[in-house]
This record gives sequence, C-alpha cells and structure tokens, in this order.
Amino acid sequence: MQYFVEISLLANWWANLVIIGMLAAALVMLVVLGIFAFYFRLWIQSIWTGAGITIFDLLGMSFRNVNAKMIVRSKIMAVQAGLGDSSGITTKALEAHNLAGGNVPQVIKAMIAANKAKTIQLTFREATAIDLAGRDVLEAVQTSVYPKVIDCPPRNAKRTSLDAMAKNGIQLKVKARVTVRANLQRLIGGATEETIIGRVGEGIVSAIGSAETHSNVLENPDLISKAVLSRRLDSNTAFEIVSIDIADIDVGENIGARLQADQAEADTQVARARAEGRRAMAVAEERENLAEIENARSAVVDAESEVPKAISEAFRNGGLSIMDYYSLRNVQADTDMRKSIALSSGSVGSSSK
Repeated sequence: MQYFVEISLLANWWANLVIIGMLAAALVMLVVLGIFAFYFRLWIQSIWTGAGITIFDLLGMSFRNVNAKMIVRSKIMAVQAGLGDSSGITTKALEAHNLAGGNVPQVIKAMIAANKAKTIQLTFREATAIDLAGRDVLEAVQTSVYPKVIDCPPRNAKRTSLDAMAKNGIQLKVKARVTVRANLQRLIGGATEETIIGRVGEGIVSAIGSAETHSNVLENPDLISKAVLSRRLDSNTAFEIVSIDIADIDVGENIGARLQADQAEADTQVARARAEGRRAMAVAEERENLAEIENARSAVVDAESEVPKAISEAFRNGGLSIMDYYSLRNVQADTDMRKSIALSSGSVGSSSK
C-alpha cells in the first residue's frame, strides 16, 4: 500500500513539474512572440527595402539601448537614395554614431543632399565628424549647394552700419552683404560666420580709409568689393566668399573738420593757459619789485635817522660849529625850495598842455 502511495506522489510531482515547464515555455513563447510582433513591422520594412537589418540586429539594438526605429528608417532612407554599405553607411556605423551622441537622421539627409547635388564630395566619415563637432551638417551641405547671404553688420548688431573715414575727413556709413558657400573640407576647425563678418568689416573700413576722397568711393563702390576680395578673407574659415556687395552707402559727418576745430580749441586753451602763466609771473615779479622798493625806503629812513645822531655827535666832538649847522640848514632849505618850484612849474606846464 505504501508503495502505491509513493508512486502516486511521484506522479503528482512530475505532473506539477510538467505543468510548470509548460507554463514557463508558454511564457517564453509569449515574450518571443511579443518581441517578434514589436519588431516585425521594422523587420518587414527592412527586408522589402533591402536595408539588410535582421531580427537579431533589432534585438541587439534593444540590448544596446539604441533607437531601432530611427536606425531602420535612416538605413532605409539611405538605401532608397542609392547609398548602401559601399558608402560606409552600415548598420553598425549608424549604431555607433547614435551611441556617440550624433544625429543619425540629419547625417543621412546631408549625405543624400550631397549625393543628389553631384558636385559635393562628402563621405560618411566626414559627415559624422562634422555632426559630432556640433555643426549642422545638413545646413552646411545646403549652404554649399545654395550660397548663403550674410549681412555685415548683422541685423541684430548695435551698430546698423560700418563707419569709416576717407582721407579728406568725410565719414561714410556702409552696409554690405556677403555671399558665402560652405567649404565642407574646412568645416571642422574652420572659423564661423562671426569671423567672416569681422574680417569683411575690417576690410571695408581699411578700403574706405585708403581712398583719397569720399567721392571716389561713392562713384565706384565696387572698389571696396575688389579691395576686400583681394585680401582672401575666407582663409582658415568654414566658408568660401563668393561675392561682397555694397548694399548702401550714406555720407556721415565731416570728422576731419571737427577734429581740426577740436584741435584749434585745444591750442587756444593751451595759449590762454600760457598767457595766464606769464601774467601771473609778471604780477609776482611786480610785487617783488614793490617789496624791494619798500625795503629801500626803509633803508633810506634808517639812514636819515642817523643824520641827527651824527650832527649831535659832531657838536659834542667839536667837529661842527653852530654856524656850519645853520649854513647846512640854509642849503637844505634852498634845495627844498628849488625842488618845490620845479615840481610846481612841471605841474602847471602839464595842465596848460
């Protein structure tokens, strides 16, 4: 009896094991069917278009966290445009570019545009390098096919024109338009539009500054364009300058005359300052002379104060008698009278005149 019980228990255990296995297999099949259903449409599209992406490639993209839908559509777009694995556009290359942070659809569109143009030599490696460098590769290809017009100065700049002065001192205000074509071979490491704008602005200012008169520039605006183009301003840039067109020229201020007027005013102020300095020196010298005169007068007063002392000393020593003193006083009185008569006659003569 016990034997039959053990057999029944073993049979039940195997039955449960089979049921669990069947459930696991069913679950696996459901997962496989779900994955197959999820990628079935992409796989069918890849087969019908000849993109060459298998179901296992799609599963690998899921494990590598790659957007399979974007890769498939990009590969289909390239194949339909005649760009296959021979052009370097392989499924692995597209996955690698996506994992590196690149914009795969933008690169494929740029490759298709370059291939349709037939005049642009652009490889997939160059396109991906341009994209990873942060440049818009599709815009670069479009600019290479259809030249781009750049305003100089830009429309959003603080200054609305390029101001320069001719040799005769007249200011000219210039607006220019630069037509450029992208140079794909120099797009990586080449200077951007800001460099083109800066160089063209510098060339225009230099060309106007070398003109003898502003009339020459107004009569022949193409002189500016020729002078600027001859300087090869597009060297080491991502663009090739096609043409430089002078859109507008306006006459500004007469800066030369204003500078001359400012210089004359400055010279006048300098002359006034020098004259004021000389006048101050003359006044100081006059005051010094007056001080010396006062000193001389004080010396005379001091000397005159010694005369009575000398006379009294002469009286005491017997060197001067009373008669000699009276004679000296008479001579002094006579001298004073003659001086007063001379002064009065001089004043009368000047009044009569």
